[in-house]
Amino acid sequence: MTQQPAGPSGARQSTLRTTNLGLVLRTVCAAPAPPSRADVAAATGMTRATAARLVDELLAGGLLDEDEREPSPRRGRPATPLLPGGRFAALGLQLDAGLLAARALDLRGRVLAERVESDDLRGSDPAVTFGRLRALTAELRAALPPDVQLVGAGLALPGLVDEEAGVLLRAPNLGWSGLPTADLLAGVGPGGCPVVLGNEADLAARTVADEAPGRPGPHRDFLYLSGQIGIGGAVVLGGSVVSGWAGEVGHVCVRPDGPECSCGSTGCLELYAGRHALLRAAGLPLDTPSGDLAALDRRGDPAAGAAVGSAAWALGVALAGVVNVVGIPTVVLGGHLAELADLLRPELEEHLARRVLSARWRRPRIVSARGPSAAGASGAALRALDDVLADPARRLG
Repeated sequence: MTQQPAGPSGARQSTLRTTNLGLVLRTVCAAPAPPSRADVAAATGMTRATAARLVDELLAGGLLDEDEREPSPRRGRPATPLLPGGRFAALGLQLDAGLLAARALDLRGRVLAERVESDDLRGSDPAVTFGRLRALTAELRAALPPDVQLVGAGLALPGLVDEEAGVLLRAPNLGWSGLPTADLLAGVGPGGCPVVLGNEADLAARTVADEAPGRPGPHRDFLYLSGQIGIGGAVVLGGSVVSGWAGEVGHVCVRPDGPECSCGSTGCLELYAGRHALLRAAGLPLDTPSGDLAALDRRGDPAAGAAVGSAAWALGVALAGVVNVVGIPTVVLGGHLAELADLLRPELEEHLARRVLSARWRRPRIVSARGPSAAGASGAALRALDDVLADPARRLG
């Protein structure tokens, strides 16, 4: 007997199943504590039987795991807590003026393996540098547990990128432009999938907006500043990075008659608040950790204090203009700026209170990002895992 193709009713059932599987998976991922099947049913509005059936499908496919039951003071069988699956992960890469990084995150947000190399890559040969990143990635993949399945890959780059074309348009601190990075990383993605490009600050901001795949962080509307040799920025509204915003905060001019920048302009913010700029102003070697600079400032070193003060002034000028335009009073400092946040905050908030028009009613606040270095790599992996959360049915066969 020949099987007839599914009609409209069958198509609707398939779409409903796909939608509900995604809803259940996202509900488990977003939960602050491992939920039970009954908790999932209550949160989604499904019947317990429907929620349990969908949970079982996701468990069988490895997209969910069961945690150990905790003893219950009440009679009866204790509920089984559910966790995002530990078998699916994504690869996040980062290439910046000061580092190379490769990191694998699973659906729980755990770092399964990582490799980070600090180096001064300004003016480096792109083919050689991407070759190093390929080798670093191969080393990381070899270190992953054998049962882990990589479902996607992303690359964070410090500059303007054309994500669809896979081209780095311009990265002033690297000295690169018009670079077909997708070609340079061909074959690196799992299963032949492409490595999706993204701006480093945009991707790093995702690690603040989401603590783990599908789990919102404490801040939903904020301006993110990424601190490395240069400074990048991203605007986040409702937990989502605003697309189409260039975010080159490091190249906002704070002093028109200031020194010349690698971008071709003068007096840019990163010439005063970039990591190398701070270390030069403090009279320290460029490989000095930011923590050492902070320690010198706390001990009253005049050069360190002057460097931090100059950075706070420049950040105040640049950020006041941005906050006045976008209307978001929360600024999250990442990278080396996060390490100096306690020192920068008092003077920076004072500058913003004077310069931001709405400060009388919504006083700007400065917070520091938490987490490991190379946040752009983590953000690239989080973005790749979005596809799993959006359509888990694809992974179930």
